[in-house]
Amino acid sequence: MSGHTTVGSGQREVGRDELPVPALEGHLSKVLGRPFRVDAATRLTAGASNKMYVLRDTGGEEVILRVPPRVKTSKSAHDIGREYRVLRALDGTGVPHPAVYDLCTDTSLLGVPFLVVQRVRGFHLELPLDPPYPLDPATLHTLVMSYVDTLAAIGEVDWRAAGLADFGRPDGFLSRQVDRWLSQLEGYRNRPLPHLELVTSWLRANQPADQAPGLLHGDYQFLNVLFAPEPGGGVAAVVDWEQATIGDPLIDLGWVLGLWAEAGERSAVSGDAPWITQEPGMPARAEILDRYARTSSRDLGAVGYYQVLALFKLACILEGSYAKALRSESDITRHLEFGEMVPRLLADAAAIARGERR
Repeated sequence: MSGHTTVGSGQREVGRDELPVPALEGHLSKVLGRPFRVDAATRLTAGASNKMYVLRDTGGEEVILRVPPRVKTSKSAHDIGREYRVLRALDGTGVPHPAVYDLCTDTSLLGVPFLVVQRVRGFHLELPLDPPYPLDPATLHTLVMSYVDTLAAIGEVDWRAAGLADFGRPDGFLSRQVDRWLSQLEGYRNRPLPHLELVTSWLRANQPADQAPGLLHGDYQFLNVLFAPEPGGGVAAVVDWEQATIGDPLIDLGWVLGLWAEAGERSAVSGDAPWITQEPGMPARAEILDRYARTSSRDLGAVGYYQVLALFKLACILEGSYAKALRSESDITRHLEFGEMVPRLLADAAAIARGERR
């Protein structure tokens, strides 16, 4: 759902032959309880997973259609039914998120089930920085602390009270991770991946004791977080919950820290090109960890393990999208770029495992 942004995302207008506008108008009018006549339709191109369309009615109201691909990388990928349930459960928790209006299971409309969600106004932190107000280093630092606080809040959600008691399989969560993602990877891998054996062996040998389970987002990054368009607003919404589950929330923290390139480091995401986390005002990894610890109930002693696991998991996921692109089963250009990103992710995971990066 990264395309909720009003700043910096690519958009293109959609022809009426791409979307069944009359049928969608009828469906949206029923879901929203008021007439919805499409005045404009655009496809957001910021995301690398689901397709997202913004539909604006003649009164200026906008909603987003979140549409999974017809070809999945695995049976569990792009499960918008799970995402719908999580978004509903987050109501009243204090975790900022878009309202979800409908899970449409009628595949006659778009060929697949889809979500109808709120269009949240805000901006992403991405390069080139183009925020709606001046963003000096001190202001940027404050925004990132809000980002970290929101991450900690996700892990502290009372998921049982939120109706997610049967969501996921938290027992033995960590012990299943390596085999699960290796199995998924082997289903589509068609090339050797350096460092893979070292990383998986290290993960098996260094698994920490299970902690109390909690809600995790599964893909917590700047492209999935919207910041309020007004100064001082902090996080407006966390979007793209398709990988959420009940397990160990420290995987989300490992995700953030593992991908966090400091000044002078090479980014696993951008390679030798500048990366957003290297901008003036961005905190160091140690500061992020300290901030998270202030409001989290988690034991952070094995944070290196969670970084390695998160990078390994991400490498497996992105390799699936890369394989789809090679088979011409994806029209998302960014999927081809994952071919170079995956080895960098595994190289960073190996460096953390060897103690060469903290």
